[in-house]
Amino acid sequence: MPAKVEREMDKIIAEFLRKGPSRDEVELVSTKRRASIIRGLEEVGGFGGKADTLATGEYIAGDPNYFKTELEELANSTPKKVKAAAQQWLGDGWHQITFVPFEEHTAKAEGVDRSTGLPSIDAETQLSFPQVTETELSNGIKVVFAQRSTVPLVNVAVQFDAGYAADAGGKLGLASFTTRMLDEGAGDYDALELAAELEQLGTNLNSGSNLDTTTVSMSMLKENMKPSLALLGDILKDPSFDKEEIERQRALILSNIAQQKTRPVSIALTLLPPLIYGDDHAYGIPFTGTGTAEDVQAITRSDLVTFKNTWLRPDNATIFVVGDTTLNEIKPALEKEFGKWKVSGSKGSKQIAQAELPEQGQAIIIDRPGSQQSLILAAHLAPPTGIDNNIAIEAMNLTLGGAFTARVNMNLREDKGWSYGAYTFLQDARGQRPFMVYAPVQTDQTGPSLLELKKELNGYLGDKPPMAMELERARLDEVRSLPGQFETAGSVLGSLLSSSRFNRQYNYPETLVEKYNGLTLDDLNEAAAQVIHPDKLTWLIIGDAEKIKAEVEAAGLGPVSVQSMNSL
Repeated sequence: MPAKVEREMDKIIAEFLRKGPSRDEVELVSTKRRASIIRGLEEVGGFGGKADTLATGEYIAGDPNYFKTELEELANSTPKKVKAAAQQWLGDGWHQITFVPFEEHTAKAEGVDRSTGLPSIDAETQLSFPQVTETELSNGIKVVFAQRSTVPLVNVAVQFDAGYAADAGGKLGLASFTTRMLDEGAGDYDALELAAELEQLGTNLNSGSNLDTTTVSMSMLKENMKPSLALLGDILKDPSFDKEEIERQRALILSNIAQQKTRPVSIALTLLPPLIYGDDHAYGIPFTGTGTAEDVQAITRSDLVTFKNTWLRPDNATIFVVGDTTLNEIKPALEKEFGKWKVSGSKGSKQIAQAELPEQGQAIIIDRPGSQQSLILAAHLAPPTGIDNNIAIEAMNLTLGGAFTARVNMNLREDKGWSYGAYTFLQDARGQRPFMVYAPVQTDQTGPSLLELKKELNGYLGDKPPMAMELERARLDEVRSLPGQFETAGSVLGSLLSSSRFNRQYNYPETLVEKYNGLTLDDLNEAAAQVIHPDKLTWLIIGDAEKIKAEVEAAGLGPVSVQSMNSL
């Protein structure tokens, strides 16, 4: 087999050396590579970021600005040049790798004083958030625009008031299934042709949902903005919903659901929502978004088309644009693609009801015989993400269990060594959101871990309230990390989408430093009393019931029941 593979490879290389690439192939590779370099330059760190790119240029070419040369050479590439390079480097000859041990390096002695240790942080880096402008297209679609011209990229997202909650009362998983189908053919393109065209333009397409919204977004090179927007128009206005592609996606979704039933976290995120919200609540659905196997099997092409026409429509949409363009430049292009977009029928509506906390907590053991670990995931309802004192709630959670150095993780991981990581967190939602406790622990420490988690929750509310040192650490963490959170146009776009979802001002990030700096211990105590109710938690413990049931019962969590993995 290796000899056969080598012969085929030699044949392909020989043909390439003889004919060279086509102009389309050269343009495709040139565009993809330039798009990759440009997207990387938005970030300071990471693979392909500014630091990596400058260091690579210095190491390879002796010029940290070599990326500019590379971009120019890529833009000017021709089939003739590529063929000549291939004949030079892939022609006859032999290849030898010689390993030379790296020379020893030492720290530079001049210009840096290391005697006093790390430099102190004397001032906070200021957040740079762009000005946000709002306008409308002729058919009433709202457009939210922010200019960010650091690199020649334009990011466009169309957000719909839909999300997983739009599945409530119908076939679960329909929102997710519909968005998966949007890039499987649209307009005059079938699935493969659409993928090829996006690749040719160097454009990234993403679509998906959270509990409240469904979003379709594109990251495009400025030079290819108009053809990319034309594709986005096809995808949103004229998706194909090809029957063959529907069945292919159905098989992938069902496979994903089957895999979820083997993963403890996915099991918990499927079972918990109906327990804490109730079966009739719009949020009482699997937080995985994939739905159930039974419902996915029953989804028809007509269901997909109906969901698209009911929810993904102009009178339910907001267009967000962040990037290297102006409103005067982008608005006519958006008007051309979406200004005449109209649909018939009425749009969908959701009712996010107010749910009540239970009178007492409960514990449900999902029996997983032979498991060497127990996954503990507990939840009850908390106030919505958009509440006025959300910053206090987030800071409270950060000190309790939302960070590595928070109390829960320092107890179960660093002190006891029973867990690789234990946390508390709040999942965002427009309505009431879940407050969750998460701790995968050793099977033989399940009972003691439950007691420690209860102790931490009750202690925070009682004899061990938040301390000034914890608040200061949380404040510094949030304030000093804030500028880096909006380094890229994509992150600015994400903030605008979030602000729209939670009915905030679009300059919300600019208010955060003042909000965090103004926090007091009283604010955290009030937030804890508002959010944390240890005696009303619904606990899901996935593990070996035979080994852990007695310990769970002894932990005093409320009534204890056991379910088989086979019943899921």
